Amino acid sequence: MSKVFVLGGTGFLGYYTIKELLSKGYKVKTMALPPMPTDDLLPLEVECSLGNINELTDEEIRLSLKDCEGFIYAAGADERIVPQKPALKFFYEANVLPTQRLARLAKEAGIKKFVVFGSYFAEFAERMPEYHLRNQAYPNTRLLQEQVAFAEGEGSMIVTSLRLPYIFGTISGRMPLWKMYTDQVKGKSVYPVLKGGTAMVTVEQVAEAAVGAMEKGKHRHTYAISALNMKFQDFFQMMVDALGQSETTQVPVVDYEKMKPVYEEIDRNAAEKGLEHGMHMVVSTKLQTEDLYLNPQDTMSVLGIKDHDVLQSIKDTLAKCVEVH
Repeated sequence: MSKVFVLGGTGFLGYYTIKELLSKGYKVKTMALPPMPTDDLLPLEVECSLGNINELTDEEIRLSLKDCEGFIYAAGADERIVPQKPALKFFYEANVLPTQRLARLAKEAGIKKFVVFGSYFAEFAERMPEYHLRNQAYPNTRLLQEQVAFAEGEGSMIVTSLRLPYIFGTISGRMPLWKMYTDQVKGKSVYPVLKGGTAMVTVEQVAEAAVGAMEKGKHRHTYAISALNMKFQDFFQMMVDALGQSETTQVPVVDYEKMKPVYEEIDRNAAEKGLEHGMHMVVSTKLQTEDLYLNPQDTMSVLGIKDHDVLQSIKDTLAKCVEVH
């Protein structure tokens, strides 16, 4: 039975990845930032240490990894963070540099398989060059994160990347990140959306994809996973329903050009505060006029992703977001 190191094992994605690994008979070691969401989150057989792996020496990391064969990188900063500008510097230091260092040290420690949790914005940066997403900090650094990991593994470690879309599910002790959106919809009589749509998966499917990529993935391959494609209008209508506002809130599809001054103002306000979005609002919202869809069949059988009830997972996630405490 081989052992796998999961970076970020007490986080949403890392926790479910650990569950999937244990169900497949792997031993698991993890390191994650404190505090634990709940004291009993992880089974006792998981070797868990709390702390910032980036503060360890190279030798300490190599020592920690020497009994492992796989490494799953379930950590990093996503596009919902609005950092101090320049955003490129923030996402480079948050996602690229640590990945490069850990991929190098993993290889030196004898790790054979290395899986990166990336973003589907890297996929659309390649598929939709007309949006120039490579010029935006977040997609740019997600692409760079993959490339440095691939390069570090060259010749001795199989490195793959999962390009993840919208993800749903819940974890004990943590509020879903979707709460920031249900909070925006709460109490509104009108919540306008753009005409596009997005790919979606459950967190269990991300975990299955991670283990599948580790077991069957090919070096330098990227896997843009999906299980369901949905229009933004339908998704935000589900938020309205979860909030009990079906009778009072409309979710109309609006024209991007009419809304563009609003998005430009958000970018201006951020700049005045010394902040910068990883994708400027005028760009990320224009992208929402497109169907950011992925074909589930491209990856499900390849990685062993099972069918899950994505709609029910969305409902459960939104129900938790709107709970009254």
